[in-house]
Amino acid sequence: MSSDSKTEIVLPGDVLYKGKNMLPGRGTYRLGDEIIAKVVGLKAIKNRTVSVIPLAGTYIPKAGDYVIGEVVEIGLNYWLIDINSPYQAALLMFDLPEFVEKNTDISRYYDFGDIVFAKITNVTKTKYINLTMKDPKCKKLIGGLIVHITPSKVPRLIGKKGSMINMIKNLTGSKILVGQNGRVWIKGGKETLAAEAIYMIDKYSHQSGLTEKIEEFLKKELEKEAKGEINAEKEE
Repeated sequence: MSSDSKTEIVLPGDVLYKGKNMLPGRGTYRLGDEIIAKVVGLKAIKNRTVSVIPLAGTYIPKAGDYVIGEVVEIGLNYWLIDINSPYQAALLMFDLPEFVEKNTDISRYYDFGDIVFAKITNVTKTKYINLTMKDPKCKKLIGGLIVHITPSKVPRLIGKKGSMINMIKNLTGSKILVGQNGRVWIKGGKETLAAEAIYMIDKYSHQSGLTEKIEEFLKKELEKEAKGEINAEKEE
């Protein structure tokens, strides 16, 4: 199998592999000696397992994921958080890094509509989801803008060892946090340009050489903007 198979788009029913040497993974099934795609997506081979990364779909939460969520309900000792999933998540009072006294109005900490970058600590079989804010990376997100991408394309946005997302940060000067649930927070620098690049990755995630294409796009846009600023100064 060539490395190109990692970016090959497959359709339901496509034969991905013939033989008994590989195992069927996510989005596939075995029929006789063949491993067959169940969904539309990108073919991926890793550790003797053939999988299909879906090009679309909802976010299915798992423990260890970092997510960007919105407070939608406040109880006596908990907050319900919309995490862009069929299942809402609960942030309990004792999962905050600071001590919260009993009978305190907990909306002082997080109110309706507040946006948080949180970590999933547990997902039960019945899809009860626990969040924590005790992780050093977790925080309330103030200002900036939120963009939405297909959750399955988050790894493409991040890139190998963070290559894609770091390149966008460096060129736009923006702070960017990426949730595994397909929400991305951008603040400062060239926010709109960073958002455009992220939407391009969501749209063209199946293409090879995407990092170079996004870098070229950003540099061209920055160059055009710089020329426009110089021309404006000359006119003044």
